Amino acid sequence: MPHRDRYEFASDNTAAICPEAWAALAEANQDGVASYGDDRWTKRVCDRVREIFETECESFFVFNGTAANSLSLAQLCRPFHSVLCHEHSHIETDECGAPEFFSGGSKLLRVGGANGKIDLADAADVIARQRELHSPKPHVISVTQSIELGTVYRPNELEAIADFAKERGLLMHMDGARFANAVVSLGCKPREITWERGVDVLSFGGTKNGTAVGELVVFFKRELASEFDYRAKQAAQLASKMRFVAAPWTGLLESDVWLTNARHANDAAKKLAEQLETELVFPCEASALFLRLPNEKVARLHARGWHFYKFIEPDIYRIMCSWSVTDRDIADFAADFVA
Repeated sequence: MPHRDRYEFASDNTAAICPEAWAALAEANQDGVASYGDDRWTKRVCDRVREIFETECESFFVFNGTAANSLSLAQLCRPFHSVLCHEHSHIETDECGAPEFFSGGSKLLRVGGANGKIDLADAADVIARQRELHSPKPHVISVTQSIELGTVYRPNELEAIADFAKERGLLMHMDGARFANAVVSLGCKPREITWERGVDVLSFGGTKNGTAVGELVVFFKRELASEFDYRAKQAAQLASKMRFVAAPWTGLLESDVWLTNARHANDAAKKLAEQLETELVFPCEASALFLRLPNEKVARLHARGWHFYKFIEPDIYRIMCSWSVTDRDIADFAADFVA
């Protein structure tokens, strides 16, 4: 007989709102607060982001990661431009053409590379194949941190990408849906893997780290943010009751809860990897494990109430940990895994 439903290892999106974000949301639930972002909650988040990154920057709220990535790229690109990205990047595989749609047609150029990281030699070959004005003009290179395949870019790797971009006149975008996980994995300052390494704009994720909804678009060069507020409004990304999007972020960012949550998720993934005692397809450097599993084992685990899904055909599955996974969840999954 199948067990009760278990922790959802399918995604960190399945986790609840963390207590600190929930408390901040409750505190913001009052009458008489200004709308459309003209409130103290939104201001507190923007000020805190400047403190975290130790620089002057412009931050904007959007509802989800697809909007953050797509509108960031649209802000950087004209319709005849193109964006280099890894072949397994979220903007390429999981956003239903939104980056192309919101940019008015900017093409995504797929680049290969081991462990989800952009191979610069391959990127150079991709650019070389663009036939001047007969092809979309390369204008942006997009990286993900932490990477979709559970790895992270080291500061020196980002610096190499930034040098590559600068030599070719490219801007640099970072999809940071799990940015917090990369920061704690590397034990670095946020600035060391963003603007100090050439990142122009960051999609800063909170949903996967303990909020209910709402991501940040952070521009490290203020001139690039010009009229982004209009772009966000036109794309239906301006919340009238902005305080309910912003307030949970105050709970996340103040007292560094965002790092505590990410550290817990990363540690959980490492504990799980140790207990499964099986070979990983990619190094476990953040909050995800990737395993090559036979159909029979997957069917048995699903039948016992464990939810996770295939990430890469034909047989590579992702196990994702969040801030809320417990030691019991890990032990129970490991026991069923080896049974």
